[in-house]
Amino acid sequence: MKNLYILKYMLISILTISFLYSCETTSSYEDELPSIANIAVSNADFSTLEAAAITGGVAGVLSNSNPNDANGAYTVFAPTNDAFARLGLNEQTLGVLQKPFLTNTLLYHVSNGNLSGSSINDGANSTSALAVDRRFITRGDDTYINGSKILATDVMASNGTVHVIDKVMIATGVDIVQSAIALQSSSVFTFPELSYLVEAVIYTDLVDALSASNGSPSFTVFAPTDQAFVDLGAALGLTFTQPSDIRQLPVETVRTVLLNHVIADGGKFTSELNAGTVTPLGGDDLTLGAFTNGTLTVTGVGNGGEAANMGIPDVQTTNGVVHVIDRVLLPNL
Repeated sequence: MKNLYILKYMLISILTISFLYSCETTSSYEDELPSIANIAVSNADFSTLEAAAITGGVAGVLSNSNPNDANGAYTVFAPTNDAFARLGLNEQTLGVLQKPFLTNTLLYHVSNGNLSGSSINDGANSTSALAVDRRFITRGDDTYINGSKILATDVMASNGTVHVIDKVMIATGVDIVQSAIALQSSSVFTFPELSYLVEAVIYTDLVDALSASNGSPSFTVFAPTDQAFVDLGAALGLTFTQPSDIRQLPVETVRTVLLNHVIADGGKFTSELNAGTVTPLGGDDLTLGAFTNGTLTVTGVGNGGEAANMGIPDVQTTNGVVHVIDRVLLPNL
């Protein structure tokens, strides 16, 4: 029923937003708080969020009272322009995201009711409008929701509360393998990102192992991009022009390399990872760099000291957390 209400309110036009905004700024309403949508409209730091809300069809939702809350309130964790820029996104480049994915991503930042900053506690969960839980993590003096640092709390609106965050949160709603397939098949981006990884998982018969969730541990997965595999091929004196070219390598070698990217640690966001070594399911220990600006580098013992960087960190799946990286992590082969 909640989703039916959300879909209903998505149909409200952006013209309604403009009308509400003009009304709220007249003298007869000057003492009233702006809506959540109008906070984005009136603040230059949220111009990409504003454009995303319009493109994703949720601007109308956030302009009005919440029909699923007795007080008509939403809580929104609002990414800044800089947060979107970390993914290479701005008002002009949002078109690289498929609309359904963009809509779900925005709803993942929304929950019912007013959640005050004083109610955010380490280890607590908050359920999003997608019915997917997010967790709060304290690291030093900072508080995070998943891997996103909360920069400011309790920006009050007429229809709820806004908390400002430094990274866009992403949840796929499916398992690790299906999440990779979504990236590979352009269900997320309008161009493939993880085609080689999906091919390697299929080639090594690891689909079931990385899809398991019931009664099995959740994983942290470092997922190399297509370009990372192309670069690996070149380093090995091979030419990778399509995902099936990964099959030039022995299946056991590819399996060992893939398992070198998977850690059975319950699924960790960047805010929960620390510098030092971690032990993957196969291969040799990986070395994590210092936690800096919300990400960590990761290095395999076979990488000659060359570290992989996180391009898209903290992708929540149903059985773990995926961090997309720019280098294949090599064990001693």
